[in-house]
Amino acid sequence: MAAPDTLDHLAPHRLARVQAVVVPADRPEWARQLADLGFLAGEPVQLLHRAPWGGDPLVVRVGGSTYALRRAEAACIHLRPAVP
Repeated sequence: MAAPDTLDHLAPHRLARVQAVVVPADRPEWARQLADLGFLAGEPVQLLHRAPWGGDPLVVRVGGSTYALRRAEAACIHLRPAVP
């Protein structure tokens, strides 16, 4: 099964890989911040939990680290299916 296009739409606990990080033009600093957290092409990612009432923040794992991201930030992380 194909992974959704972006991390904010990934089903909980489904494994995917980062394909690219595409940030809004008015938030160029997000590219560096997300890269510093480890959101780099090829890294494995999972959505672990969505907060109730709107789903912000999202608890995500990238590589071996776990972070809370806003949905707007997670929407910048484009995915491809994880290959076993």
